[in-house]
Amino acid sequence: MVKIGRLAIILFRLLIWLLLTADGSGVNLAIGIVVAVLLPRQSFAPDRLKDWLTVFWKIVTAIPMAYIESIEIMFRPHRRESIIWEQVPQRRSTQLIFLDIFLITFTPKTIVCRYDKETGYAVHKIDP
Repeated sequence: MVKIGRLAIILFRLLIWLLLTADGSGVNLAIGIVVAVLLPRQSFAPDRLKDWLTVFWKIVTAIPMAYIESIEIMFRPHRRESIIWEQVPQRRSTQLIFLDIFLITFTPKTIVCRYDKETGYAVHKIDP
């Protein structure tokens, strides 16, 4: 069971590497595998696992939303811009904070401008 968990973590790290580099070549895949294996491992508490599964679900739902927003930007240009502050959930690990920022920036209408531990994320958002 422990080996399956380790393999899942390596595959997840490799997936993140491929998403960040956007290159599926053999050399990049080999570099990604080396990076995924060499990164230090962390243990998961059950409550942290729930946080990870929530973030994964948000990523899955953000992909179609990104396509919808990009089509919307083409046909309805934005008229207003705003900067909003989003709170960081309690006891958030640095990896989950990175995924939150990645998720916010992944959609075309939002980008994280600033992160502060006390106040959260400053998100630049465009509105139609």
